[in-house]
Amino acid sequence: MTNSGISLILLLSILACSSATLLHPQENTPKHMDGPRMEFVYEETVTLGASLHPGPTPFGERNIVPITGGTFVGPRLKGKILPGGWDWQLSTKGCFLIQANYMIQTDDGVIINVDNRGRICSKGTEKPAQIFTTPVFEAPIGSYDWLNGGAYVGTIEGTTVNGKPAVHIRFFKASE
Repeated sequence: MTNSGISLILLLSILACSSATLLHPQENTPKHMDGPRMEFVYEETVTLGASLHPGPTPFGERNIVPITGGTFVGPRLKGKILPGGWDWQLSTKGCFLIQANYMIQTDDGVIINVDNRGRICSKGTEKPAQIFTTPVFEAPIGSYDWLNGGAYVGTIEGTTVNGKPAVHIRFFKASE
């Protein structure tokens, strides 16, 4: 047997022993592992402009919603939503996809990019009880770079501000 053959057998043996330690010997099922906690990061109210509807495409019905402003507040940051972002929406058979990309500016002048995506699929006419998104933040190196990386979840619901359309979004970070 060659050295690479022996190495492969040794690697497989190690993997088999490692995976066996994750199983209860009697039940042959995975050990209970605690899931992450969700830590509140901030909430925002984003104001929206009139949507543009290009119409059907080969991928579904496209809708584009301009982001016109808003505010945000949380335990470690607060500020305003900068106008000029967009929410690119796509409605397919049974699913609705959103991809909002915009900038927020903290009260101390730091500009942070938010790329917030979500997919809502329903069976028939039932509406999902809660809409979840998966945001990614891009903050400059410095006091808010703790936003870079990690796993985030957002909740989104429609609202109005001064009679105009808006969304209320809450962001949470997964932590140990």
